[in-house]
Amino acid sequence: MPSNSESNSLFMQKVAFSYFNGLVLRDIELTVTDGEMVGLIGPNGCGKTTLLKLASGVLAPVQGEVSLGGVSLKKLSRKQVAQRVAVVPQYFNIPFAFTVAEVVLLGRTPFVSILSGETKHDHEMAASALELTGIELLKNRYFNELSGGERQKAILAMALAQEPKILLLDEPTTHLDISHQVEMLGLVRKLNREHRITIIAAMHDLNLAALFFDRLVLLKEGVIVADGSPREVLTETSIQEVFSASVKVSQHPVTSAPHIVVLPREATTNNPLVS
Repeated sequence: MPSNSESNSLFMQKVAFSYFNGLVLRDIELTVTDGEMVGLIGPNGCGKTTLLKLASGVLAPVQGEVSLGGVSLKKLSRKQVAQRVAVVPQYFNIPFAFTVAEVVLLGRTPFVSILSGETKHDHEMAASALELTGIELLKNRYFNELSGGERQKAILAMALAQEPKILLLDEPTTHLDISHQVEMLGLVRKLNREHRITIIAAMHDLNLAALFFDRLVLLKEGVIVADGSPREVLTETSIQEVFSASVKVSQHPVTSAPHIVVLPREATTNNPLVS
């Protein structure tokens, strides 16, 4: 593990976490270096969201250590972590009539002084985040009146206003139609490629994960069972083992990424062409 505190690499060493109803994660060994784009995949309840919460410092492991740039999160304040790590949650509700511009400006909270309030730089960063996500024209709209896709962009803009080195996303395509799913993940990949923001995202759709992420981490019952490129991780054997689903994995003719087709159970038993 590097000792350079300027690095923003994330490390998890022998991490375990449990809620009251039992162990959720155990023996997690994970290193995500600066500029990587990593997708967390696995069945519901396998620990993806919990892993993100540990990475953000919202939860603390019951054993093991989570560190950022070689410094344990235990030694960093919530404000210090928030100045380097931003989170795009799966669900985000604003109970008041906030405009999009006001919601995005909330992302500057880790930097704002209680005495002086927002500075010119804070407003510039919020404006830049609106521009990066392409929602400048929505800035005066009320957040609660936006469509699902527009809300996701506003939440992403709020996270970007934090000027994060690491961006954590929990199921960023949930409740979006296919067009907005591709648009959202394309935007996230652009932030990774052009702005060198490290991305760690919990993903539900395996084909989208294969298409947009360079590295996938597959979890089953709180344990990492595979970690590598989409081609290495998304095999018929691993998917069968983790998801208890029969699939055919082929190379997509256009993107060359692994493409997964789920087979009906009767197809695997009655069709002689399926081996």
